[in-house]
Amino acid sequence: MVNFLFGLLRKIGFILLTSFLLSFIVFFILRAIPADPLGMMLPPSATQADADLLRAELGLDGSLFYQYWIWLKSVAQGDLGNSIFFKQSVNKLLWTALPATIELSLVSLMIALIISIPGGVVFYLIDKKKVDFFADFLLVFIISIPSFLWGIILIIVFGVFFPVLPFMGRIEGSLGIEGGTGFLLFDFLVRGRWVQFWDALKHLLLPALALALAFSPIIIRVLKASLLEVENEQYVAVARLRGVSETRVLLVHMLKNAALPTITLIGVQFGFLFGGTLLIEVIFSFPGIGNLMVQAIKNHDLPLIQGVALIFCLMILVINFSVDALYSILNPRLR
Repeated sequence: MVNFLFGLLRKIGFILLTSFLLSFIVFFILRAIPADPLGMMLPPSATQADADLLRAELGLDGSLFYQYWIWLKSVAQGDLGNSIFFKQSVNKLLWTALPATIELSLVSLMIALIISIPGGVVFYLIDKKKVDFFADFLLVFIISIPSFLWGIILIIVFGVFFPVLPFMGRIEGSLGIEGGTGFLLFDFLVRGRWVQFWDALKHLLLPALALALAFSPIIIRVLKASLLEVENEQYVAVARLRGVSETRVLLVHMLKNAALPTITLIGVQFGFLFGGTLLIEVIFSFPGIGNLMVQAIKNHDLPLIQGVALIFCLMILVINFSVDALYSILNPRLR
């Protein structure tokens, strides 16, 4: 128990230290960019006195280390500042956009698991038949296609040639919802609004599938390798000697143990998947964190860029922490 608590505290400390270092790097790199955010806020008729006054109000009149210290104290109190471009609280903008990105990432993960778990088993069986050259070539080919290219392909196929799914936005404008958690699928489901639920799901399918198609081949490859590794374990031989069918040996005994290293990979790759939503959200005009980041960069909105970068970092660290905890629960040897 003491070791568990020590490990938990160490991981939390690691998350805090990593977040601090990232915030430091992002803060100072942004200040090195030769662009002045005040230029986007002041009218053409503004004087130097107006610029100095606004700079003082935004806390940009002190040294960089002083500005960072002021911002860091605000972050510690849960205040990420105010957006220069949107004239709103960064907190409000993030909590409005974050549920959309999380929902997109989770649906992508579900689709990826639906594809990759059967896919790993199928590719393992193909490898057993000693005809795996074509299968390996296909996997490498699919891995080489990035998620944004899958997005463009899916838009062309299912949005243009065969217009069966929407590919713009998160939901039809007339089907919006007031209040709720921001997770549209959950909100519509608990309220029994099935038309809106189906519409939100249709808007999610193409961007989620684009992310999943780029995510699945890596999981398939690792799961196949794990199955090939565990097939020579003693418990597999014992199960076969007891007359257990090959299907049961594979799906009950081998798959359970082969899934353990795959879970770790899923956690690491899910962090990349979460970060990869940026381009996908832009391509599909999906109103999430990625789209917000692009707008912030385009308008040189320093507080918003810092807030989005910090949230991305925290989300990825929390995901990896959760996967480590899950792996420890599933693998008793690590406890």
